[in-house]
Amino acid sequence: MKAKLALENGTLFTAEAFGAPGEVTGEVVFNTSITGYQEIFTDPSYCGQIVTLTYPLIGNYGINADDLESARPQVSGVVVRESSGIFSNFRAQRSLSSWLREHNVMAIEGLDTRMLTRMLRTDGSLRGVISTIDMDDSSLRAKAESSPPMNGLDLATKVTCERPYSWDGTDTTPFALGHSSPGGEMGRRFKVVAYDYGIKRNILRRLVRYGCVVTVVPAALPAGDVLAMKPDGVFLSNGPGDPSAVGVAIRNINALVGKLPVFGICLGHQLLALALGGKTYKLKFGHRGANHPVKNLLTGKIEITSQNHGFAVDPESLDMSKLEITHVNLYDQTNEGFRHRELPIFSVQYHPEASPGPHDSDYLFADFITMMKSGAPARGPRAVPVR
Repeated sequence: MKAKLALENGTLFTAEAFGAPGEVTGEVVFNTSITGYQEIFTDPSYCGQIVTLTYPLIGNYGINADDLESARPQVSGVVVRESSGIFSNFRAQRSLSSWLREHNVMAIEGLDTRMLTRMLRTDGSLRGVISTIDMDDSSLRAKAESSPPMNGLDLATKVTCERPYSWDGTDTTPFALGHSSPGGEMGRRFKVVAYDYGIKRNILRRLVRYGCVVTVVPAALPAGDVLAMKPDGVFLSNGPGDPSAVGVAIRNINALVGKLPVFGICLGHQLLALALGGKTYKLKFGHRGANHPVKNLLTGKIEITSQNHGFAVDPESLDMSKLEITHVNLYDQTNEGFRHRELPIFSVQYHPEASPGPHDSDYLFADFITMMKSGAPARGPRAVPVR
């Protein structure tokens, strides 16, 4: 089936559909990961986005139920150079195309994804529309130009859970790199409340493997309700959209500062910065991939990280009398992490749960455990992950 992709800058691509038919708009972005398409498509942080994969062959190892980061695909659309007509993997249960069609996700192939990626790097992320219905060029251009920009969109409250639920630790996913769980204190289980702004399942798996009993709560749950649960710590999750638009989350985080240890990832990192008086801004084309180098300023070591974000924290806006920059992106020197100098609070922009991706940053979960044990900032930075 023929399909077209139109961008707000007027560029049009003709392609073939291999997902569901129809029409969808979204912000067109690119991801440089070689593997992990299933985790990418089910990451709620991609809500509202049409994801272009730069690796040329996608779908060759199929789909399996164990690697989903949420219950269903979260992307608005998928763009690839070539979709594999066959799949081969001992864990595979079905094809990528059948899975996308079941969940009504539009996907196209057969266009020049290298050209598209170079355009997004030059012009920045662009609004776009994919259609198998409307083949009129001028109509498609108009739809792309009139689609909503990502700036100002609160998508976290769109993808969050409806009510609190427990992640009970029955997940049997092996510990990273085949090592046994580092756990916490002997026999100790740490109670963690995780704010769901679009949380990934592997974050929950990592928290459980480090000795936590996790309660996941909606993005807008009042801070008072969280405190009433008497947790040992609070986790702020990843998620989509503009962090400055999620006002309810910023107010709740502000009310929790100084009362409990707090650990934030991705959108949670940005929201924490805003709650502490900082500012965020939209990146030109964002950071999306499993191969981004980040320098840990506390150890001097380089971590190869998995990333997915279109906004960043302005380090110049942070109060350096209270906060300390801990990580920096080596591609463009953007902020990748900070910690509080006196309170048990820290956050990172990238994904230490690393699914897909390397495991260089898994030690951050151990640092969170350390903070919950002591109630104080994690002193003495770790140079290597806990084994």
